[in-house]
Amino acid sequence: MCVPIEPTESGGVRFCKAAQGPTAIRIVMFRAKSILFTALLATVSCTAPPDQSGLSEAELNIQLLATAIATADTAVILEIFWPEATYDDFASQQTHQGIQEIVAYLTAVHAWGDDVYMNLARVHTSSTGAVGEWVFSAIQARPIGDRFPVASGDEVVLNGVTIIEMEGGRIMRAADYVDGVPLILQLGGSIELPGGGVWQQGDGGR
Repeated sequence: MCVPIEPTESGGVRFCKAAQGPTAIRIVMFRAKSILFTALLATVSCTAPPDQSGLSEAELNIQLLATAIATADTAVILEIFWPEATYDDFASQQTHQGIQEIVAYLTAVHAWGDDVYMNLARVHTSSTGAVGEWVFSAIQARPIGDRFPVASGDEVVLNGVTIIEMEGGRIMRAADYVDGVPLILQLGGSIELPGGGVWQQGDGGR
């Protein structure tokens, strides 16, 4: 019996004629993403990749998303999002419409950061998507626009949450929830408070 997808000797995948119809297509996409995720982990880690056979489709997609952000892998982003998808960045109150804006948003950190790290600490799945709690870090090796015109060489560490909503095996909507204040403080900035107070890194907000 022919399976929907099978590896070739060159490391690619081959689709069989027997795999037709919406259900078969979703199976093909999920298995292809599983192979892609395993390959990505092998390229960014010296340790053997974990077994992905038990992951749901939503969990696999959010894992792929985190890896694509860390590696600026545009091909993976194009694979896991629908072309008409939206991505909400609530920290800056912006919505990125369509795949091109999403690619620009997710890879923007590499314009200023080196040693980009994105680790999913916990993933919570539902029937329609997933929520990932993550830790992000990068070294500011280049200016960040006009707000941070000097490359400080400092490390930025942020904690946040990403929500994805799935439709037909791909992400139709995603949203990031992260506090941007630590970024400002860790790069040497300060925040003036009402009454004349100043919030700086290491003062506990006093």
